[in-house]
Amino acid sequence: MEPQLTKYVSLVKMEEMAPRFTEPSKGPKTYSVEEAVETIGFGRFHIMLFLIMGSTGIAEAMEIMLLAVISSSIRCEWRLQSWQVALVTMMVFLGYMIFSIVLGLLADRYGRLKILFISFLWGAYFSLLTSFAPTYGWFVFLRCMVGCGFSGHAQGLLFWLGGSLLIIGLGSVVTPTLGWRWLVRFASIPGIILILVFKFVPESARFNVSVGRQQAAMDTLGKIAKMNRSKIPEGTIHEPVSETTGSLLDLLDRKYLRTSLQIWVIWLGIAFAYYGVILASSELLENNLLCGTGRVVDVVEGDYSPCYCNMLSPSDYQTMIISTVGEIALNPFNILGINLIGRRWTLGLTMTTTGIFFLLLIICLSRTGLIAILFCLRALVSANFNTIYIYTAEVYPTVMRAIGMGTSGSLCRVGAMAAPFIAQVLLSTSIIGGVCLFAIICFICALSAFTLPIETKGRALQ
Repeated sequence: MEPQLTKYVSLVKMEEMAPRFTEPSKGPKTYSVEEAVETIGFGRFHIMLFLIMGSTGIAEAMEIMLLAVISSSIRCEWRLQSWQVALVTMMVFLGYMIFSIVLGLLADRYGRLKILFISFLWGAYFSLLTSFAPTYGWFVFLRCMVGCGFSGHAQGLLFWLGGSLLIIGLGSVVTPTLGWRWLVRFASIPGIILILVFKFVPESARFNVSVGRQQAAMDTLGKIAKMNRSKIPEGTIHEPVSETTGSLLDLLDRKYLRTSLQIWVIWLGIAFAYYGVILASSELLENNLLCGTGRVVDVVEGDYSPCYCNMLSPSDYQTMIISTVGEIALNPFNILGINLIGRRWTLGLTMTTTGIFFLLLIICLSRTGLIAILFCLRALVSANFNTIYIYTAEVYPTVMRAIGMGTSGSLCRVGAMAAPFIAQVLLSTSIIGGVCLFAIICFICALSAFTLPIETKGRALQ
């Protein structure tokens, strides 16, 4: 070996043998909200948060299902026609649609917890006032205000199901004995209870960081860690600059235009079918529209417009309860389908089947047959919602996901606003016409699902 090369090799060996001292970092230790959450881990706080926020679904479900349960009562009290009953439901969803956007903007500016508290306070207050409505006009206005409060809150399927079953069960007991006004008062209780327990929910640490309140964010994380019997990382919190958020124009970009338009059609149709099933169930039972039997006509003296007054019977409430339970019946098969054959085919098949089951309502059915059809319809429309929610969240990249879900949710409200005029007006005039319209919309949504340009099964989130 050459002397010069030997010299270099010796130097390298000596350098490797010599101990290395790393100069400690001069800057303070920092961590992000995500790192703090990972360090704290899952615990009692998250269980408490799940129960409290999930219970918002109970309150919202009770307020929505309340409209189907008391529709016969308000029709009788104020001698309402079908379009007047449908207008109540439409105004509620109009309040939902408008204020879900307003509350979202306010939450970004003033904080999630404050807006959540105010919205539930608003909703519970007007819900309670509804029970004292002296006229139909006041009732419509107050229910619209309730919709403005209970808009865009977190929901879980089981909590939503629990709220739906609770209001139907209460309706079967309270309405025949105490009247619909007391049922409305009972329906406002979950919202009032949530107002009281929101004090146990801290403001979002990520929101505090986004508005420059680092110390408040650290205090929140400290409380969570204490409840979970854990600890937060050492140092101070520092959140990296977030990516630019998407806009509506991004959804209409050539790359996503076709996907966005088809998704919007599906969301609108699914909401139309979902709330249509709920309201149609009440209408079919209340007015006995099956097998060619008509409803009892009660003509108001001096008014040649017929009003219909048929109260729900105990068996009608039982039918509504059984059909509502159907919302969880297809969940295991739905999960299996979206993971085996993909989101598009699963949604296309369930939407097609939904349309077929709507058409089956034309057939003269016994009560047992009606219960079976309504049970299957509730199972199918719930599965449709689950699948399109998953697909929409997966198909858009992170910077567009929020705006994609938000616009889809708004169109969902449009479908819900249209549903009562078909389920409570057209259906009472022509069963075939109303049922066929629901089926056609489902078939259109199925075609849109089958032809979606992107399949997200097995695809990593962008």
